Amino acid sequence: MKLLDSPRTWLKRRLAAFHWTTWLALALGIWALPRLLPHVGALVNVTARDRTAPTFAVRTLTDSTITSQSLRGRVVLVNVWATWCIPCRAEMPLLEATWNRHKAAGLLILGASVDKGDPRTVRDFISERRISYPIAIVGSDVIAELGGVRGYPTSILIGRDGRVRHRVMGPIGPLSLEPAIRRALAER
Repeated sequence: MKLLDSPRTWLKRRLAAFHWTTWLALALGIWALPRLLPHVGALVNVTARDRTAPTFAVRTLTDSTITSQSLRGRVVLVNVWATWCIPCRAEMPLLEATWNRHKAAGLLILGASVDKGDPRTVRDFISERRISYPIAIVGSDVIAELGGVRGYPTSILIGRDGRVRHRVMGPIGPLSLEPAIRRALAER
């Protein structure tokens, strides 16, 4: 072995020294990082790049209409989910607890189901789980207005001014969003 290898030889030796577990950990990190950063951002108060003010109107399962305009002055957590989504099911009790804890302070949680088919399926699903926050079955138009969704569940926190504060994907959204919800509720 020479004392000084060429940069190309050095790189080949370093890459060959990587064990398959190192490659797996690196791939997992590359996959997880973009999914975890929004959660960390919500936790430490880094607001979303997308500061749009979505405009939407939905009809809830209780047959009332909720519009983005009617929500001005309130903090809104829109949770996009589906009945077939296991992580969505897991986070629903956390969302219910968050709703009960903060609704008197001005928080509205709006469940946006993307289920297709008979609305009774969603009604039965919500009833079985004793979910009391408003639920609407939404189409692609509402999802597009909310900025799109890459996976389920996705939680979008909208401030009192109607602008998106945080957008997180994954079932730990309510836990990472708790500090963000408290900050948004404290704004007047």
